[in-house]
Amino acid sequence: MHLSETEWKKLQEMVERWRAQQEDGPTNPNPQGSESTWDSCQPRRNIFFLKTHKTASSTIMNILFRYGESHNLTFALPIPKFHFDYTKFFSTSSVAGFSAKKRVTYNIMCHHMRFSLTEVEKVMPRDTFYFTILRNPITLMESSFAYYKETVSFLRAKDIESFINNTPKFYQSQRLGSNYAKNLLTFDLGFDNNGPESPKQYKLLTQTVDTIFDLVLITEYFDESLVLLKDALCWTFDDVLSFPLNIRSNTSRKVLSEETKEKIKSWNQLDWQLYVHFNNSFWNRVERFGIERMEEEVKELRKRREQLSEKCLDAEVNPSQLKDKSMIPYQSGMAEILGYNLKPGLQKDKHRLCHRLILPELQYSELLWSKQVKTVQRPPLKKFRRA
Repeated sequence: MHLSETEWKKLQEMVERWRAQQEDGPTNPNPQGSESTWDSCQPRRNIFFLKTHKTASSTIMNILFRYGESHNLTFALPIPKFHFDYTKFFSTSSVAGFSAKKRVTYNIMCHHMRFSLTEVEKVMPRDTFYFTILRNPITLMESSFAYYKETVSFLRAKDIESFINNTPKFYQSQRLGSNYAKNLLTFDLGFDNNGPESPKQYKLLTQTVDTIFDLVLITEYFDESLVLLKDALCWTFDDVLSFPLNIRSNTSRKVLSEETKEKIKSWNQLDWQLYVHFNNSFWNRVERFGIERMEEEVKELRKRREQLSEKCLDAEVNPSQLKDKSMIPYQSGMAEILGYNLKPGLQKDKHRLCHRLILPELQYSELLWSKQVKTVQRPPLKKFRRA
């Protein structure tokens, strides 16, 4: 999607028409930009989450998996992999069981995709709540370099400094997997990650995203994000309780110099402009929510998480130390992805809850497949290709 200014404006007009159609559909109990009124709002059940890469999105996904499973909701699951044929643009043909003639009501869609609004709206109900999450592009790229080290642009670079100091040598924009090395958020959102950089383009990009998504979370303020999400969906604290998933060990973490940080920011300027805009709008929303109220609810959320951790978790460990080898998270590149050991002797109901809280993304997807989809063939877990 390498768009001219005229094409960008047409896209934004299309999005605004789409949003108007949404508002003409079933009543939205919590319009964009407002906070819920608990005596009137009802829990939202139709939810679209654009799962961006390396943004704590796996933890958000686990929240949605648990909510959907416990409320018997229907997931839009991808075929034949564990993502919607990423890095291609999302298409309805990658949704298990979808048929334009025989419509299935899907409640939750949250697997990796390259976003396409016109295709997503064919699958999801008109009153769907749309949200996503963004991360500071500096720490995002440091994480991406470790996790996607084997991809085409990073493979030959000794370290992230080598890459960012000589991008023409390493970066190949037309090669599969190059999206991990530049403006990854922009790419996931469905735009050209090698597109033009100008104030007009930044404004059109941010306005389009702002129009589509009801809420944009920020990784660096994860607990505050969960509070806003809870409020927007009219959910409870228990609904958004979570443990961090897909977390790297310190062995592959890199401390960056200020010079490197500035170069990464410049290299990922489209992502940086998105992040700055939505970081500001995030805190504007927090102010409307109430600063003191936010502090109180974050404190309550953390207290409940700590209580749940004491009940469930024995330790966070590297993969070789996991007692249950079926719980090993997917490992990639130079990153060592940690997992959890549960406390022994948990009662059946508590064990189920604790198990779901720490179940890695691929294993949980497999579980949902086994419960929901009976007829669509797809490869076994060991053949999964990285998204």
